[in-house]
Amino acid sequence: MTQTEALPPSLIVIPCLNEAAHIGALLEQLRPAAERLGARIIVADGGSTDGTLGIVGKIAARDPRVILVHNDKRIQSAAVNLAVDTFGDGAEYLIRIDAHGGYPADYCDRLVEEALATGADSVVVSMLTSGSGAVQKAVAAAQNSRLGTGGSKHRHLSAGEWVDHGHHALMRISAFTPVGGYDETFSHNEDAELDYRLRQAGYRIWMSGKTQMVYYPRSSLKGLYFQYLGYGRGRAKNVLKHRVIPKVRQMVPLLVFPVVLLAAFSFVHWLAAVPLLVWASVCLGYGVWTAVSQRNPDIALAGVSAMVMHFGWSVGFWLQLLRPRSERRVA
Repeated sequence: MTQTEALPPSLIVIPCLNEAAHIGALLEQLRPAAERLGARIIVADGGSTDGTLGIVGKIAARDPRVILVHNDKRIQSAAVNLAVDTFGDGAEYLIRIDAHGGYPADYCDRLVEEALATGADSVVVSMLTSGSGAVQKAVAAAQNSRLGTGGSKHRHLSAGEWVDHGHHALMRISAFTPVGGYDETFSHNEDAELDYRLRQAGYRIWMSGKTQMVYYPRSSLKGLYFQYLGYGRGRAKNVLKHRVIPKVRQMVPLLVFPVVLLAAFSFVHWLAAVPLLVWASVCLGYGVWTAVSQRNPDIALAGVSAMVMHFGWSVGFWLQLLRPRSERRVA
């Protein structure tokens, strides 16, 4: 029996939008894995205008395992749902790949092996952040730290454990479909929202101890702010939908936006600015301490990056929470 015959068939899905810089190399890396696993690679494109379609089209023309589909709804949640609805029949596992990430050559193989070994309905992975430019390196340092992410388990390497949530990697289609797939009203935080429904339905989530991915962060603080603005909106939408209380590590950054607003009244009394000064001092001090302790001046701005992340997340959460019910549909 060959390896392909021994392993259950999989569906590899890549939600994609303007990823010309990464998609070609990513597909070339995934094609051998798709052959080993008897899988098809579905690139669900949300309307790229940067040459992505041409790159994928050329690869698909010489490899029938690579299939390009158009995702009219543009967002990632809809892309994965579309791929599963259209091509999921006959496949046992869905493997989700983010176009803006890096993966070991045996990434897909390890996911399937762990799913079979543990009986997990979903296998999630650690997501480590890496950057090349000055801003990216600072953002990566913040996102890999407790200050930036509050100690999220999937932001650190794992030895393998059962968890409530992690970065989505593999899911049994027989679990994904019965719970309704991703909620397409979510443009951010759709993974955590789906994990909640999976757990409520009795499905189990395993965090891999054998593989992980590398994420390449935003290269500008403006881009980082809008990314975390979306994350904050998505978390608030999750809270409103399921009536779940945010964890302590999520509640602390919620105070940032109110603290900034409070500082606007420092003209009335200087004490109004104290909470803001304390927060800024902690973040900036962390950045300097990290740079000194690691002897890496490139990450001295990690504290600034953390402040942008906290502020964007907090603003997004409060804007979504206080939004009129009629305008809450898409986060």
